[in-house]
Amino acid sequence: MKSRKKLTTASGKPYVENENSQSVGPRGPLLLQDFILHEKMAHFNRERLPERVVHAKGSGAFGTFTVTHDITKYTKAKIFSELGKETKVFVRFSTVGGEKGSADTERDPRGFAIKFYTEDGNWDLVGNNTPVFFVKDPKKFGDFIHTQKRDPHTNLKSPTMMWDFWSLNPESLHQVLILMSDRGTPYGYRHMHGFGSHAYSMINEANERFYVKFHFITAQGIKNFSNEQAAQMKAHDMDFAQRDLFDNIEGGNFPTWNLKIQIMTESEADSGDYYFNPFDVTKVWPHADFPLVDVGVLELNQNPLNYFQDVEQAAFAPAHIVDGIGYSPDKMLQGRLLSYPDAQRYRLGVNYEQIPVNRCPFAVNNYQRDGQMRLDGNGGQNPNYFPNSFDEIEIDPSYKEPPLPINSHFADWYDRNCEGENDHFSQAGKLFEIMTLEERQNTIHNIVDSMSGIHGPQQEEIIRRQLFLWYRVNPRLGTEIAKGLGVAFEDLPV
Repeated sequence: MKSRKKLTTASGKPYVENENSQSVGPRGPLLLQDFILHEKMAHFNRERLPERVVHAKGSGAFGTFTVTHDITKYTKAKIFSELGKETKVFVRFSTVGGEKGSADTERDPRGFAIKFYTEDGNWDLVGNNTPVFFVKDPKKFGDFIHTQKRDPHTNLKSPTMMWDFWSLNPESLHQVLILMSDRGTPYGYRHMHGFGSHAYSMINEANERFYVKFHFITAQGIKNFSNEQAAQMKAHDMDFAQRDLFDNIEGGNFPTWNLKIQIMTESEADSGDYYFNPFDVTKVWPHADFPLVDVGVLELNQNPLNYFQDVEQAAFAPAHIVDGIGYSPDKMLQGRLLSYPDAQRYRLGVNYEQIPVNRCPFAVNNYQRDGQMRLDGNGGQNPNYFPNSFDEIEIDPSYKEPPLPINSHFADWYDRNCEGENDHFSQAGKLFEIMTLEERQNTIHNIVDSMSGIHGPQQEEIIRRQLFLWYRVNPRLGTEIAKGLGVAFEDLPV
């Protein structure tokens, strides 16, 4: 027979009345002294964390990453130190623009965030199911996200806002084309790839730096909904992706992804000879120039016991790297290094990294103290300043990164789309060319369906501006979209 547990307050005090509030007589007013009532209501009022501004609707699971190929010539990161090495991970998938109660089959990019619990600290690889992004400078990020959320006037999602922004920012074309293909409505989370998207660094034992892009290739195969199937599933089950992931893991059908990397030498990146900026997140590195290198296998094999504890409180930031992994001059990555930890401090508090799902399972030694929800003893009697004569914390110079070369002596506000940085059409055009006939037809259908929602006094201007961009990506693409929107062919730009 199981032992019974006493009902207690959060501080451990056993109490009896959990259903009736203390009152003056059976029909009189309630008493202020009934602190059980206050504790229950106060906790209830605070059960919902501030919703993530983006990636609010999410699913997650624990698993393992196993090294299958030797890449130690590129990195000294301990996670990759030997074949067969396993590292525990937590992965969170998400939609980007919808609220927490929205459908997870909406047309939207999907977040693909991985936390590796390594002996050198937690490494967060925070990416999407697309290898590129909509904008290349972080100053545009907030404006872009506003167009994906709700119109401040109507409080409704607005195709007009979206296409107005995209038509004024040609750099978004590559990502928009992916979004408007059937990859914008993946069949749950198991059947999509994941990408770090940005260029990062790898540093080896010789202190040599390589630039790297991370690709997690689904072993389940790519599978997508059509536009109409996604809408039907939204009406049938708003939590399809959550249910699909949970049920498969619960049933022992563990999803896996194969990690592959692309490598670019420091000299290749810094020479300026490559035909586009390798740190532009709106571009992919062609596989013909930088082939995929096998690394390991990611497997998800354990559902969280409590969704709120692990999935809702999970906090990721690309600033969290480990020895042997570094950053790059990618402008969007640089912006995320600041904004992601700041967003987590706002949402979860300054000590968010002490929450179990975010906590490094190995040693953490620093001089951070106090703040809300301090969970780790707050450093005890140890000093809260450095340097000091009392503790045994020391700096290990072997963890120092090699200097990052700077190729300019001037600080200024540079146009990210100046001459030489303004080819927004070639890669999007190549993507359209390699699509199958069915993929092209579906993509055109999805674009027409979305652009048909553009309304208001600037409707014609926005539509024609975006058609001009589609036409430059591929004349056939622009022509077919124009036909679908009822725009006369002779009125198209040439």
